[in-house]
Amino acid sequence: MQLVSIVVPVFNEEDNIEVFYQEVCKHMDPLDYHFELLFVDDGSSDATPLLLERLAQQDGRVRGLIMARNYGHQLALTCGLDHANGDAVITMDGDMQHPPEMLPLLLKKWKEGFEVVQTIRVSTAGVSWFKNFTSGIFYKLINWMSKVRIQEGGSDFRLLDKAVVESFRRFKERARFIRGMIGAIGYRQVLVEFTAPKRYAGTSKFSLKKMIHFALDGITAYSQLPLRFAFYIGLLFAFISFILTMHVVYIKMFTPEAVPGWATISASILLLGGVQLLGLGIIGEYVGRIFEEVKQRPLYLLRVEFKKDQKD
Repeated sequence: MQLVSIVVPVFNEEDNIEVFYQEVCKHMDPLDYHFELLFVDDGSSDATPLLLERLAQQDGRVRGLIMARNYGHQLALTCGLDHANGDAVITMDGDMQHPPEMLPLLLKKWKEGFEVVQTIRVSTAGVSWFKNFTSGIFYKLINWMSKVRIQEGGSDFRLLDKAVVESFRRFKERARFIRGMIGAIGYRQVLVEFTAPKRYAGTSKFSLKKMIHFALDGITAYSQLPLRFAFYIGLLFAFISFILTMHVVYIKMFTPEAVPGWATISASILLLGGVQLLGLGIIGEYVGRIFEEVKQRPLYLLRVEFKKDQKD
């Protein structure tokens, strides 16, 4: 009988763990598969680790991977994928917005021969128009800038065949945008739509600041266009500066008196200075990511792993 690994990153989800566990068991138990449930605790400060330890002792199918600190959602997912043993691996969130009742459908698509079963979120109950709007803008922007197609509405709720997981483990970059990485890997992929319900309990940990960092990781990981954009802007304003210089020379040499033009000169200097700083900022963003990569530090550290008959 084949083994299915379900990887669930959690952060301060003490109110959701029990319900999520029960729902997964409810929909997986009738299926003709063995399964393991890997919770990856991303540095929670509430009772989440204690609940995971108790669940792991009660049910041998549950494992709790407790990270040494908060590394972020993408590295928590990476940790779970690194430790999964299944013939198929399903990644999903533990707040019930990725419906456990869809697990049989994902496995059905896998049995049909698809190696990546990617869910597409059609809508999310209770999400503000601002988040939906900015999400749509982000996907349009990154698909315009990147050679790798990233499906709009894609989520980290997906099934990966063991071969895909092994390929994924070869990716070592720190600034992770897993949706783009899976798209770049290839293999036979199929899309499955779903409507995300409201969170069962608690609030989203994905703040505006984290959303911006996530977007920057995605753009800088899969596009060099910002660097080229800064170069093209520099060429454009160099040309404008040349025309302005010719105009000043003409006024000086072929008219009775030079136009004072201090405001024009000041504005030009400020404009060109701003463009230069913009270009340096874009370059600095890429250089900073190179700096992080060349240090070759571990992507994450585990404090403890909870499983049956093993305690910290």
